[in-house]
Amino acid sequence: MSRPRTKVTLAMTADGKISDIERSPTQFSSSSDRAHLEKQTASADGVLFGAGTLRAHGGAAPVSKKSQTSQQQNQSPKPAQIVCSSSANIDPQLRFFRQSIPRWLLTTATGAKAWQAHSDKFERIIVAETASGHIDWIDAFEKLAQLDFQKLAVIGGGKLVASLLAADLIDELWLTVCPLILGGATATTPVEGAGFSPQQARRLELLSVETLEQEVFLHYRLQR
Repeated sequence: MSRPRTKVTLAMTADGKISDIERSPTQFSSSSDRAHLEKQTASADGVLFGAGTLRAHGGAAPVSKKSQTSQQQNQSPKPAQIVCSSSANIDPQLRFFRQSIPRWLLTTATGAKAWQAHSDKFERIIVAETASGHIDWIDAFEKLAQLDFQKLAVIGGGKLVASLLAADLIDELWLTVCPLILGGATATTPVEGAGFSPQQARRLELLSVETLEQEVFLHYRLQR
């Protein structure tokens, strides 16, 4: 299939958590990691994140220099901020809808219908649906490719990453290991969902390791 090249960028604790048991916004990474995240998203045409991630943070990540430059030149600002949700159950009062960013929604027919009364909130709504009423990720990525998206950055949460891994749509992972432990059986991890058996496990190739102060930056490529 023709699809954008996709990378995941996440910060996690030493015990593999991306949030606590309350699913609070991630605040344990350093300014260096936040700069790293902005660099990764700035190089993409679109940034994907789940509705749960949006609810936790209330808004999108800081607008990259790439987007600011595009706006100054009266070009279409990128990367597009793409919320992914089958139900599209999102509060229209969130700070996200007041940010000066290109907002997109990737959803199902039901989710798109829920936003008919707020059609001005998103620049574009993409509908890609399976027979069971969930997002059809293969179809979604093909549609993004047709819209000239060549690079995508995924910034959470764990359910979205799991869905994309299951559909074999992830090419690279950037994981920042932060020096703390949160614990908790219900605290979210980089990959949630049903999980993979040992035979179905996704194999990775380590491309680079960098230690900056107390954090470790890992760069992996999916093996196929």
